[in-house]
Amino acid sequence: MNKLRWTIAGGFVLGAATLILNAAGEKIDSKNLLTGQAAFVDGRSLKPGTFRKVTATDLPKPFATESAQNAPKLVPRGDAWPHAPAGFKVEMYTTNLDEPREIRTAPNGDFFVAESQRGEITIFRGRNKDGKPEQVSTFATGLTQPFGIAFYPRGEDPQWVYVGNTNAVVRFPYKNGDLKATGASETLIPGLPTGGHWTRDLAFSLDSKRMFVAVGSRSNVDDADSHPAEFHRANILEYTPEGKFVGVYGSGIRNPAGIGVNPKTGEVWCSTNERDALGDNLVPDYITHVQQGGFYGWPWYYIGGHQDPRLEGKHPELKGKVIVPDVLLQPHNASLELTFYDGNQFPNEYSGDLFAAEHGSWNRAARTGYEVVRVPLQDGHASGVFEDFVTGFVTAEGEAWGRPVGVTVAKDGSLYVTDDGSKSIWRVSYTGK
Repeated sequence: MNKLRWTIAGGFVLGAATLILNAAGEKIDSKNLLTGQAAFVDGRSLKPGTFRKVTATDLPKPFATESAQNAPKLVPRGDAWPHAPAGFKVEMYTTNLDEPREIRTAPNGDFFVAESQRGEITIFRGRNKDGKPEQVSTFATGLTQPFGIAFYPRGEDPQWVYVGNTNAVVRFPYKNGDLKATGASETLIPGLPTGGHWTRDLAFSLDSKRMFVAVGSRSNVDDADSHPAEFHRANILEYTPEGKFVGVYGSGIRNPAGIGVNPKTGEVWCSTNERDALGDNLVPDYITHVQQGGFYGWPWYYIGGHQDPRLEGKHPELKGKVIVPDVLLQPHNASLELTFYDGNQFPNEYSGDLFAAEHGSWNRAARTGYEVVRVPLQDGHASGVFEDFVTGFVTAEGEAWGRPVGVTVAKDGSLYVTDDGSKSIWRVSYTGK
C-alpha cells in the first residue's frame, strides 16, 4: 500500500527525503522535525510525535566534548507512565518480572520473553478482562544469558524454537500452543565467543534456509588485527538452520544487538550500539539494512569514512568501503530489539514501518534513549528520519525509571514492549481518540 507523504521545505535541507503523514493524516509541521545539532536532545525533552534526522555531516569532531560517566540510577516508577502519540494508549500488561529482555510473538499469539539473568524463557498467553496475561508458563530453564528467540521454520507451523545463548545457539522442539519445551535442547552452534557484548540475537531468512546470528565486539575499539578475541565478532554471521557456518554476512558492526528480516524486502536489518569515549555526540547508534558482504567501519572507521583517531593511519584502503547506515540515532542510545509492523490495528501509514527499543545511555552528560522509536519505511526503505514514539521513561530530574529492551507486534496488531527498568511489559494500542 502506498503511503501519503510530503516533502519538507523552508529552513530544513533534507534533499530528497520525505516524511510520512502522522496518524491523524495531518502534515508534520516543521516544528516537529529536528535536524542538525537540534536533533541531539536531552532525554527529558522527548515528546511522542517528534521526528528527527541526523546525517553524517552533522557529526562533531572527536573529543569535541568530554565523555561522561552518567549511568542511570534507576528510581521507582511511582505513578509515572509511558507516553505515546495522540490516538494511542499505553497500558501495563504485566510487571514484577526479573529481567525481561527480548520478546517475540509466536504464530499462535503467545509472547516468548527471554529472562536473561535467570536463564529462562517465559511464555505469556492471552489478555484477560483486566488487561493482564491469562496464563504464564516457564518454557525452558538452565540457559546461559538467553536473548535471541526465533521460530523455525517461519510461518504458521514452526517445529522448533531457537534461542541465542551468549555462548551457543540451541533449539527446542515446539508445536503451536506448547507452554513448556517437550524435549531437551539441542546445541547447534557451540562455542560462540563470550565476554564483552553478550547478547546473541538471531533471525531466519524469509525462505527459512539461512540463519543470521549477531555477535557484538568484545571491546570498545580494540584493533581487530592485533586482538584475536575479536575474531568473528562485531559481525552478523550466517549459518544453515542446522548450524553449519556459511560466512560473515556483514562486518564492522560494533554491536548489532537487535536483528530482523524485513518481511517485504527480505533484507537483514540491525540495531547497533556504536563505540564510546569520543565525546557526548559521537558515535551515533544506528538502525540499518545490512548489505551482504558490507563493511560498516568498526573499529577503524565510523559512519562512512570518519577514522577513529585512536586507530589513526590504520587500513586506509578501507576508508572508501565503509557503508553509511540508513538511520543515525542519538549517540549512546543503546538501541536493542527491533520489529517490523505487520499488524492491522494501527493506521495504514504505519504498515511495514520499523520499531526499535532504545535502552538508554550510561555515558552521555544529558541522558538519551529510554524510548521506543519508529522508523517510517517506504517500500521497505528508510529516508533517515525517525520518530520518538513511546517516551516518558526519564523523570524531570533526569533519572530513569524504565529501560525499553524488546518490542514485538501482537496478533491483534498492538505493540508490546519489555522494560527491564520497571521489570514490566507494556502494551501500546491505537484507539483513534
